[in-house]
Amino acid sequence: MSTLAAPLNLPAGLPEEVATVLRDFCGAARDAFGDHLKSLVLFGSAAEGRMRATSDVNLLVVLAAFDRGRVDRIRDPARVAYAAVRLRPMFVLAGELPLAAEAFAVKFHDILTRRVVLVGEDPFAGLEIPRAMILHRLRQVLLNTTIRLRAVYALESLREEQLAREIAEAAAPLRASAAAILDLEGRSAPSPRAALETIAAELPGDWKDVLDGISDAREDGRLPPGLGPPLLLRLIELATALRARVEGRVA
Repeated sequence: MSTLAAPLNLPAGLPEEVATVLRDFCGAARDAFGDHLKSLVLFGSAAEGRMRATSDVNLLVVLAAFDRGRVDRIRDPARVAYAAVRLRPMFVLAGELPLAAEAFAVKFHDILTRRVVLVGEDPFAGLEIPRAMILHRLRQVLLNTTIRLRAVYALESLREEQLAREIAEAAAPLRASAAAILDLEGRSAPSPRAALETIAAELPGDWKDVLDGISDAREDGRLPPGLGPPLLLRLIELATALRARVEGRVA
């Protein structure tokens, strides 16, 4: 049996609604792309079985070619899947993977450490991301996170109902960056969340309330009144401290 025709390799711990949507979308992808489909790779919190209320379902779709006729057949299933469980497919050609892993080194480092191949061969088998590219992207990701959160504070801090979502979304690059930093330092953690907790414990000051606030925002998309604006400012400080860690201890 072809690996593309094999049953879907869903990880344990997925909410049933997510599992159902993944089955439907992956079936549609198989039908739409046919022999152009190389693999479907679930990554992030869904691959770990640690989804929260604000989690996206991240899916890498590896293709031989991006053919318009075939892609058109997946548009409606993709829209339905996003509306149902925030499924976000990333379409990458098989030949682009090495370059993509260098260009988006922090994200692909995260995929390397948190992935489940649902269908097809593992496109990451044997793939290595150069240390220099991870360092380069760490600086970019952490600076971009800092700048973006400053804008969020200026534009949305008077509308606290929106801040929980922004704080929850900021957790992903901060945690992924922390995991990459530990890896560059020759250490590891069982998850990106644990990696951020490890580094925060080594930074000056007390970051427990910040880490707890991130978890609260991710759990249910809400925060107690008045907590959002100061927590957002502390996240800016945390992103800055992580970038200083990269410059001072890793580079």
